[in-house]
Amino acid sequence: MKKSIKILWSLFLIGLAAVILLFVLADVGALGTMPSISELENPTASLASQVYAEDGTLMGKYYLEDRVNVGFKDISKHVINALVATEDERFYEHNGVDPRSLGRALSSFGSSGGASTITMQTAKNLFTQNWSTSNIVLRMLQKIKESIIAIKLERNFTKDEIITLYLNTVTFGDNVFGIRNAAKTFYQKEPDRLSVEEAAMLVGMLKGGVYNMRRFPKQALERRNVVISQMVRNGVLSSAEADGLKKKPNPINYKKMDETSGIAPYFRMVLGEDMKAWCKEHKKSNGDNYNLYKDGLKIYTTINPIMQQYAEEALAKHYSTMQKVLSSQSDIKSGSVWKGHENILEAAMKQSDRWKNAARDPNPPSDAEIRKTFFEKIPMRVFAWNNNRYIDTIMTPYDSIKYHRQILQAGFMAMDPLRGEIKAWVGGVDFKTFKYDHVNINTKRQVGSTMKPLLYSLAIEDNGFTPNTMVEDVQQSFGSYGQVPATTASCSGQTMPMFKALALSKNCATAYIMKQLGPQGNDGAKRFVNFLKECNIQTKIEPFPSIALGSAEISLYEMMQAYSMFPGRGFNVKPMYITRIEDKNGNVLETFIPQRKEVISEVTSYSVISMMQQVMKYGTGRRMWSYDVTGDIAGKTGTTNDNSDAWFMGYTPQLLGGVWTGCDDRFIRFSSTAMGQGSSVALPIWAYFYEKASKDKSLSIDTKSTFAKPDVMTNELIFDNWNGSTDSINEGEDGGGVNGNSGDYGGDEQVPPANTGEENRYESAPSPNNGGTAPSGAPLPAKPPVNKPSGNPPATLPQSQQPKAVYKKPGTTR
Repeated sequence: MKKSIKILWSLFLIGLAAVILLFVLADVGALGTMPSISELENPTASLASQVYAEDGTLMGKYYLEDRVNVGFKDISKHVINALVATEDERFYEHNGVDPRSLGRALSSFGSSGGASTITMQTAKNLFTQNWSTSNIVLRMLQKIKESIIAIKLERNFTKDEIITLYLNTVTFGDNVFGIRNAAKTFYQKEPDRLSVEEAAMLVGMLKGGVYNMRRFPKQALERRNVVISQMVRNGVLSSAEADGLKKKPNPINYKKMDETSGIAPYFRMVLGEDMKAWCKEHKKSNGDNYNLYKDGLKIYTTINPIMQQYAEEALAKHYSTMQKVLSSQSDIKSGSVWKGHENILEAAMKQSDRWKNAARDPNPPSDAEIRKTFFEKIPMRVFAWNNNRYIDTIMTPYDSIKYHRQILQAGFMAMDPLRGEIKAWVGGVDFKTFKYDHVNINTKRQVGSTMKPLLYSLAIEDNGFTPNTMVEDVQQSFGSYGQVPATTASCSGQTMPMFKALALSKNCATAYIMKQLGPQGNDGAKRFVNFLKECNIQTKIEPFPSIALGSAEISLYEMMQAYSMFPGRGFNVKPMYITRIEDKNGNVLETFIPQRKEVISEVTSYSVISMMQQVMKYGTGRRMWSYDVTGDIAGKTGTTNDNSDAWFMGYTPQLLGGVWTGCDDRFIRFSSTAMGQGSSVALPIWAYFYEKASKDKSLSIDTKSTFAKPDVMTNELIFDNWNGSTDSINEGEDGGGVNGNSGDYGGDEQVPPANTGEENRYESAPSPNNGGTAPSGAPLPAKPPVNKPSGNPPATLPQSQQPKAVYKKPGTTR
């Protein structure tokens, strides 16, 4: 053998040995971490956790990568055909590495196409952190690793399983991972329903971001047609079929689910915090804690999508007018409401993204220079009550902060009073702009007169009071704890039955009842605080006698639990919003059941219900009957000092609902009590909600059902002290004759609500009318007149510029 040939053979054998050694070193991990046998047999990718409503509707997701797995049978054959024809024609013939593609890639140095097979790309997606580099040496090492993993995958999985793994892990742009999410995002379809042209379009997007059908429709259409041609070449389509398909447009129906879209976004924010706490307490079989954003949990909730929609519609319907009323006030229009509160605006500026971004500049301007930019008018998009829920305008960032803080906020919750299942949760007026939730257990506001039914129930339960027990509407002295109420302005000096005191929301009579619970100092307040704890109100309340009038700050969430004992026949039930949690494979990890305990007797609960029905018949809640509602309704309004907070808590035998309304800054409020009290601001939201919910047959709300009278009560409760007169009744909380009457309300102009996307699916609704049926003997108030105040809807900062609402972490109650 010639010496030259010997040298060539030697070089060949040395090269072959080097390649083999390189593969061996790669296999054992010397060139970087390689997956274990266990990992190869059980490949995992980050999976989004999904939240489901009561009826199985997908409400939203928590994810780092928006990915949800599907099985091979759930993927259209057109997707499989398009993928194989375009990405790996010999997929069903090779064993993970395609020699022909590899040879072509090596001979042309990659200019004629890469050597990656579908199996190699799957290996890259699953096990190599999708590493890419322009360094040719490193890239060759990476390809060696991908090839080894691909061969191992081929040994452990069938071809159908491998192509399913690939389609579940590949990205389709827009941070959308997997074929299911791609089909749902771009076409609002399940992947097994995709047509040939839709499948070709999605497969074409895998070529790169330039073929994203949302951003580059022309290029995407051209790429789709290339994929269709590839399908003809591979025999899965005829030329005639391809010609017809190429002429079709692309009917994109893009809707990406993110934190601001989907059902009940405020609720999902609270749920997410609760689930993160749950994950810290629960471990997987491998000993690791569950991860909400990676482990594909399935969370089933009690939220009813229809009730949720009606709740959002009710809020929008009433607030689109009430905001105009507030904005038309002279102190709001002139800006004098901010006198003495400039420090709040200053703090808001420094908390804004605009300020923080400027301060992070490599050469940051001075504080004075940054501050100056807040007084220069610029184009911006701000929140407004119109069809789009925003307006494009020109204003200064400083003014936009003011407008943001002058927007009325609200919290609404509806739940089953027997099982505690929360059916609707609205934490604010618009989640896209205002992230702070006003329902959860950590958001607390003064409850006003909605506290009174709880005090009255204690008086009945422990002190032997009845609805007809006579009480004195006189200011009470509590020794060193002072006079309650602070002034005698609302005290009539009369003696009246307790039910009438509740119906008229008499503060002085309520103080009298507190005094009867403990005549010395704050003894009565101490008893009441202990009772509130029995009602499962977790807020720490100091035992001052003024708590009888609602001075304590309590969350809507807690008030709902406390009130549940009335329609619950004495049993208090913890609000619950999760029924079960499953892992990604459908294994149940935990289930939740109602937690009920008896707090008062059934006789007491029925007595309080009867009194609260009088509130609705004759008292501060009688406005309810100007709406188109029927049936047994009991409730209580609440208004705090200077109209800073307005409440309405109402219930039927089947449904309990609570509403809080107000501005985040308490000094921004209605100057007129006629407009700012609970019956004017909060009650209509409840009424609009119940008006729709009770008429929807799918919700099975029986308006003819009545509150069940306990068997031990042989006689009906008699309410005979009105003497047919309503002269002393007005809609004010204190009944002092200074708060106006039903004709003074206004604020019922109907502004057509708008569709703001999946978050709030508003629909236009008819105006309230006198079609509602009041209980027998109830005076039906006249329909409130239309009030058309002047002034434009207020605006607020866009999300990128507004001061961030700090979300307080909710409790662990589920």
